[in-house]
Amino acid sequence: MTITDRRPDATTDPHGPRGTALGAGLAAAGMCCVGSLVAVSGTIVDAPVFTLQAFRYAVATVLLAAVVRISGRRIPRPRGTEWLWLGAVAASGLVLFNVGVVRASAHAEPAVIGVAVAAVPVLLALVPCLATRSRPAPGLLVGAAVVTIGAVLVEGAGRTDAAGVGWALLVLACEAGFTLFAVPVLGRLGAYGVSLHSVWMATLALAVIGVASDGPAAALHLRPQDLVAALYLAIVVTVLAFLMWYTAVGRLGAGVAGLFTGVVPVSASVIGVALGSAMPGPLVWLGSAVVAAGVALGLGLPGRRTRREASSASAAPQRREYVASETPV
Repeated sequence: MTITDRRPDATTDPHGPRGTALGAGLAAAGMCCVGSLVAVSGTIVDAPVFTLQAFRYAVATVLLAAVVRISGRRIPRPRGTEWLWLGAVAASGLVLFNVGVVRASAHAEPAVIGVAVAAVPVLLALVPCLATRSRPAPGLLVGAAVVTIGAVLVEGAGRTDAAGVGWALLVLACEAGFTLFAVPVLGRLGAYGVSLHSVWMATLALAVIGVASDGPAAALHLRPQDLVAALYLAIVVTVLAFLMWYTAVGRLGAGVAGLFTGVVPVSASVIGVALGSAMPGPLVWLGSAVVAAGVALGLGLPGRRTRREASSASAAPQRREYVASETPV
């Protein structure tokens, strides 16, 4: 299996423009769920973080299994190298991501970590092209860069040291890996399969890390507010966000879906206001507008195809490709 980046459009996608619109809506909604992490982050600063994350993913595993059973879906059993791709999703996007955030927080201000994650759209637009030795679509690359600039404006700058920069780069790589490693298996396993398998794998890994880092009895010290926060993380930031995100990646391709990661800092700012935080300053509003412009630019790229390109695509054998070019979420 290889990682390629081809966005379905009206000529190759059986869902046509409606499928693209639905994918865009799901990507935006999924990233809003990730941005809502701000609603609970302040309540779990004193909790045993890895034990709490293990509990979160354990609950999410049960919920995902229940949704699959109730909906009557049949998830194919992973085979061969699919186990490796799923393990990479769990290790990078769920386990190492959380380790990186925790370690980075000791050396860098939150804005530094946010800026690192804001670079994900550019990384997602470039990596598949490097893997296939192809040229990235100029419009998509420009759109990704604009989204990144907008997200940086929203997040602002922050103080850090060399270790903080290193951990922030790890967070960036892990955030991208959450999508890139899922691309080769999305076609056969689907959003539900990738979500379920990666989550239970992460549960086991974080449970081991939690015992080693937080102590064997850490779970007994979780407070009621910690459990409530874990339930929120499991339901909203894991189950809902994962399913919406991976469905969007399957419809849009990871490169285009990655544009919507710029929604995370914007939604976090809006939710912060709803929870009583101060009204964002001018740079936040400017950054939000830049993010929106970048997303619009990236989504508008296929509309500028020539008639010759469109007719060639329609004449080619039709098949869906799950693509790659990107939340931990």
